[in-house]
Amino acid sequence: MRLTNVKDVKKFIDVVNSCEDTVYLKSQEGDVFNLKSSMSQYIAVGRLIEESGDSLELFADSKEDEAKLIRFLYELDSEKK
Repeated sequence: MRLTNVKDVKKFIDVVNSCEDTVYLKSQEGDVFNLKSSMSQYIAVGRLIEESGDSLELFADSKEDEAKLIRFLYELDSEKK
């Protein structure tokens, strides 16, 4: 799922940290950021804040974690309206 305009980065990281399995971001250039790693989280947050944040795709290894992330993104989208 493509990330667009995540303004509440802390809430996003909280949702990621609540996931059981691996969650990662992938850039169009092929960079992969494991969001379960604190170091990768710092780099990924920087990328989210940059203009290129809209080009990042979010992946989760488990269906339960994927559903949790989709709910977060849906709520984020609903708040924009």
